[in-house]
Order: sequence, then C-alpha cells, then structure tokens
Amino acid sequence: MRDATRVIKAGLPAPAQGEPFLPGPTFASKFFLEGEPSSSPYTYGRNGNPTWTRFERALTDLEGGPALVYASGMAAVNAVWADTLLRTSSPRVLAMPSDGYNLARRVAREFYAPLGVQVRMAPTADPKFADLFEGATLVWLESPSNPMLDVCDLAPMIAEAHRRGALVAVDNTTATVLAQRPLELGADFSVASDSKALCGHSDLILGHVAVRDPQRAARLKRGRDEQGSIAGPMEVWLAHRSLATMDVRLERASANALAIARFLRTRSEIRQVRYPGLPNDPSYPIASRQMRRFGPIVSFELADRATAERFLHACHLVLTATSFGGIHTTAERRGRWAGEFLPEGFIRLSAGCESAEDLVEDIDVALTAATEGGR
Repeated sequence: MRDATRVIKAGLPAPAQGEPFLPGPTFASKFFLEGEPSSSPYTYGRNGNPTWTRFERALTDLEGGPALVYASGMAAVNAVWADTLLRTSSPRVLAMPSDGYNLARRVAREFYAPLGVQVRMAPTADPKFADLFEGATLVWLESPSNPMLDVCDLAPMIAEAHRRGALVAVDNTTATVLAQRPLELGADFSVASDSKALCGHSDLILGHVAVRDPQRAARLKRGRDEQGSIAGPMEVWLAHRSLATMDVRLERASANALAIARFLRTRSEIRQVRYPGLPNDPSYPIASRQMRRFGPIVSFELADRATAERFLHACHLVLTATSFGGIHTTAERRGRWAGEFLPEGFIRLSAGCESAEDLVEDIDVALTAATEGGR
C-alpha cells in the first residue's frame, strides 16, 4: 500500500454500518471497571484512551514499530533521554549534533549535564561526528538538521553507533515519516514533533516516539503513564484527522519549496540557499538516496539583520512565524532566538500549500523592496 493510501486508512477501525470512519474523541478521566483492572483495556484516563489507541496504531503502521503519542515534541524527546540516560549507571554520555534543534541542545546542556550526563556535540556534516560515539550511551541524530538542512548518512552511522555499544535515536521531525523511516534504517527510536508537518495546520502541540523494541516501548508507556506527559483526546483526534491529508500537503509543500529554492538561486542578493532537493546542494547526494521527498523547508541568507527584517516585513503571502510544516508559508530570521549561532541575515522558510507562482512573486517583490530599502 502506498503512502497516500496508508495515511488515509491508518488507524481506522473496520467499517461498521452507520458508524463514522474515524470515531470522535473519547473524553473520559475514568472508565467503568469491575473486577481485576487487567480485564479492561481502559482503566483511568492517564493510562489509556481509545482515541490514543487509534492514532498510535496509525503511527505504528507508518513508522514500522510500536508508537506512543506525547503532549509535545519535547515531551517525546525527554521521554527517550530519561529512559536511556537517567536509568543507566555512570558513565552517561549523550552524543548529538551541535547544529540541531536549539531547544534540544539547551535542555541537554542545562538539565541533563547537571544530572551527570556528559554531552558531546559536533556539526552534522563534520566527518568526525562519529568520533563522538565511542563510549556513548545514546547517539541522537537529526537529519536534515534544523535549520541548516545538512544530512547524515543514517544507515552506516547508526550501524557504527551500534558497533560501539550505543543506542540510536533519530529526530525525524524535519524529514517526517513519509520522507524517511529511521527504524527501517536501524535506529532504536524515531522521534518527531507532530506539531509540524504531521498535523500541518499550525493549531496543535503534539509529539510521538516509535520504538524498534516492544519491551522498551512498554517501558516508555509506563513512564508516560506515571509521569503524566499525556496528550488530550481532542488534540489526538485532530492529529489523526489531519494525518489523512499529510501526503497531499507534503507533496504540494515540497514542490513549492523546490520552486522557491530554484528562484532564490537566481537572485544576486541571496548569499546562500540550502535545500536538499537542489542537485548542487551539499546535502543532495545523500538526501536523494535516503529520502523519498525533500520536504518544505528552505534556508537562505541575506546580507544582514536589517535586510532580512525588511524582507519579512515586505512579504504579504509569507507570514512571519516560528516553527514549520504547516499549510501556510512562513519564514523567520532564526538568529532572533537565543542559542541560534547563525548569521544575522539567515532565514528559515517553510513552504505551505499556496500557489507556487504566487509565492515566488511575493518573495520576488519583497526581496526587491528589502534590498532597495537599504540603499
């Protein structure tokens, strides 16, 4: 079954006369429960919900391993880190990219390091990145990286980490499960912020973890149940509904991103354009082998902070906002966030589902206004 069909069918119950295709959310803090609790699949609202069950079955089908939904992408990240790093005796070593998601880097340094975790970092594209794996407890990979869009060759890198005794998790948020499946490439965990492309409408905060080992998945579920990092049934139901259009949305957004990247290459005021789908991009050789689509994100650099801010202000169709993966095209100057050590004029743009021609025209006019306004 192809992805376009799978995202529509995933997690749905068998058709039943007079019943909806996707049953509505179940709102319950408690369930009727006689006798032994083990006799019922649902006991208390923090431990399980039919709405979660359907969505997690959908994610399991797409990821290729047991999946758990969390209240946010960072809740999913912390679930994996706590399970792998804090349960083990010393030494505890986390190896991760220095150019990955900035909040993950900050949490590693400011929360896990004081708890005794040694945090090692190197850029994704550094040929010596794998040198960090020796003695590591967990190797955290992110490909493509956010926001520079560098990629790593996941299968051999995962194999090397395993050879050195480390578990491997892949933050698959940028790529999405429709572009690459980390578990199929050997990873122990596939983690994503579903607030981005999976939900795709800029209205939900959600995350998930998919796991290769069912026993580890059961341990993660127990941790989630007891620590309470659970999602509300309404959010999960909306995410499941949104999943059905994910293939269509990503196809349009990826095509728009490629059109925008090609256009940006023609403008002399752009210092650098990064998009894994451009044949002359440094990430293209690996991305073209490893990914089934190149995604909605384009990164580029303008001369300085003032030019970048004039550009964003001059856009009408491209909205200034953080995050990515939605149906609306958005962009932001990433250097405005603490911990992002990027050029002042660096822009991360997330292509949405509008007309590519309209978006290119809007960007064209805004670039002209931004550069002429600084003269």
